[in-house]
Order: sequence, then C-alpha cells, then structure tokens
Amino acid sequence: MRERLARHLADLHRVQLALAEDSRALKRFTTEGEPAVEIDLAAEMLEQYLAASSAFLENMRGRFEARLALLRRGEPAQGLRREDAPGHGAFWLSFSRLCAVLRRAGRAAET
Repeated sequence: MRERLARHLADLHRVQLALAEDSRALKRFTTEGEPAVEIDLAAEMLEQYLAASSAFLENMRGRFEARLALLRRGEPAQGLRREDAPGHGAFWLSFSRLCAVLRRAGRAAET
C-alpha cells in the first residue's frame, strides 16, 4: 500500500511539473502584447487547481475524521493495562500524528 501511495504521489508530482511547465509558456502572451490572456489563463489555472486540491483534501479529511473512533479502538491494550501493552506508545504516537495532520488539513481548508 505504501508503494501504491508513493506511485500516486509521484504521478501527482509529474502532473504538477507539467502544469508548471505549461504555466511558463503563458508568458509568451505578455511578450506578444496580450497580457490579459496570460492573466486570465493564470487565474483560471490557479483557481481550478486550488478548488480541486481543496476538494480532495476536505474529502480525505472527512473520511479519516469519521474513522477516528474506529481507529482509536485498535489500541493494542489486549486486556493489559494500557501502559504495559506492547506497542501502546507507538500506537498513540501514530494516532496523535494523524490527528495533527487532520487539524492542519482543516486549517488549510478554512483559508
């Protein structure tokens, strides 16, 4: 699963590089005396990118926030005192990390 996610993120990076390359080509409109065309295309590209990114981020945030209670129940206590359970600390460190990322995603969605 990590490899699949890494491939998808690499694909996303390639798309971002392609968009950056295409955006560099927009300057030809200004050098050819049509800066309004460059302005319109740049604004449209950025608006669409932000909308798509925000929608994706909000969707993922909602999915994982809805699963927090279920994820939390996966704590490796196994009938032991929580502090004595193997993996207790690592579990809560990972869970806290997910919660922190979800808070960051929420703040990003608000802006």
